[in-house]
Amino acid sequence: MTWTLLIAAGLVEVVWSQSIKPTEGFTRPLPTAISLVLMMGAVYLLSKSMESLPVGTAYAVFTGIGAIGAIILGIVVHKDPVSVGRIAAAALIVGGVILARTTAAD
Repeated sequence: MTWTLLIAAGLVEVVWSQSIKPTEGFTRPLPTAISLVLMMGAVYLLSKSMESLPVGTAYAVFTGIGAIGAIILGIVVHKDPVSVGRIAAAALIVGGVILARTTAAD
């Protein structure tokens, strides 16, 4: 259950990261409210997972999921450029998340 909460937190973080731009600097009330709710949801789920996971492991996995999700959505949705360097960086992040997961003491 702990890892499920952590993965959910990471996925909510991905959605939250995409919700920031429409706030236009937090000047638009509805997009801002949506963004803040998503942020609170991600942090809440992360905090619940940290009740039984080491803080460093949980946070590394959480931010790794967020980073990979943001990169993928950037490429697919926003047509961000694809380069060898970006793909290599993403692969290193995925490798780090897998290593953190497999070496964590649950």
